Amino acid sequence: MRFQVPQFIDVEDKIFGPFTFKQFLYVAGSAGACAILYFLIPIKAVAYFLMLPVVGFGAALAFYKINNKPFIYIVEAFFKYTTTSKLYIWKHEQKKLTPDLLPKELSSSFLPKLGESKLKDLTWSLGVAENQNPITRSDTNR
Repeated sequence: MRFQVPQFIDVEDKIFGPFTFKQFLYVAGSAGACAILYFLIPIKAVAYFLMLPVVGFGAALAFYKINNKPFIYIVEAFFKYTTTSKLYIWKHEQKKLTPDLLPKELSSSFLPKLGESKLKDLTWSLGVAENQNPITRSDTNR
């Protein structure tokens, strides 16, 4: 038995003429808001001025897409961003190492003599550089 597999399931059906159900709701909602503004505001020039953003927002919700996503997702992201708390991360600036910033424990008597093996000297210096560098050190008792 063969079954027909539906295709184009991500495309919404056009229910009200050329509009999908969501588009119709956005356009009808903005038209209703414009009608309310028209009848409540006695000065018609002010009413028309206030209707322009309502019509623009309704048209953007119904038809405008950013990166193939409906405008309502952008509005939702805007409200989430403005209402939630934000995490601010402090960027540490590297201090220049001057002789007065060097700790007292870094003295020439602490450092051993260079040995015969360059590899051992290199591994020792890498280990000491990690532990004794005042910039990378984690203690704050200076």
